[in-house]
Amino acid sequence: MNEEYFHPAKAYHDADFMDDVSARPLRILAEYLKPETVFAQTHVRDTIVIFGSARIPSAEAASAALDAEIAGGGDVRSAERKLALSRYYEESRELAGRLTEWSKGLDREDKRFVVCTGGGPGIMEAANRGASEAKGLNIGLNISLPFEQYANPYITRNLAFEFHYFFTRKFWFVYLAKAIVVMPGGFGTLDELFETLTLVQTGKIKKRVPIVLYGSDFWDRVVDFQALADFGVIGADDLALLHRADSVDEAFDYLTAELTAHHLADPEPAM
Repeated sequence: MNEEYFHPAKAYHDADFMDDVSARPLRILAEYLKPETVFAQTHVRDTIVIFGSARIPSAEAASAALDAEIAGGGDVRSAERKLALSRYYEESRELAGRLTEWSKGLDREDKRFVVCTGGGPGIMEAANRGASEAKGLNIGLNISLPFEQYANPYITRNLAFEFHYFFTRKFWFVYLAKAIVVMPGGFGTLDELFETLTLVQTGKIKKRVPIVLYGSDFWDRVVDFQALADFGVIGADDLALLHRADSVDEAFDYLTAELTAHHLADPEPAM
């Protein structure tokens, strides 16, 4: 029998316990409390969320990949498709940069619209990159996946988060959002778009959140929203929940007008 005194590990320092199913409520709570604490410390209260595919490369990367496929006799058609899609990377980057510069120039100290993304590559990287190049704070809400998702290097370091649970990540996408831009994307982007639309349509989101659907060439083929209204499964007025944009200028002008009218019109709070 070992008669030496010892210190048992505290429960929250016990990795086996914290990883066990019985500690799931603690892990969920941690994914709520940590962002809440950091956002309070950094005075982040308003975000502009940009959703989009992790698989859309920059124009530079797409051009290099096409050259490599041509030289190697590879899948040129796929590389050409990626190059065409890369416009959305560059336009996300430009839009995020312009919105960041606009926000930094506001004369309201209590209002600062911070670009927020899913934190990964592709469109997410582009938006974080644009905000970073404009020397603004930006947020990355990354999710642990067995493939493709990693935190891009442009996220403000203390505003980079790693989530295990999709639903806690989605909460932080929406809770602080004052505007949302949806660039072309796959299942994940569609999930984020439709969950947001459902919350707005059902009144669970009561604040005004303009939703910009960017890129008619893509969205007109992927989702027929008019057909949903024609079949009567959504109301005709539900179509007004979405604003279409096909250029950075159009999206920027609409978003800044909406944010000014609905989130800057309130009186500045007393100090």
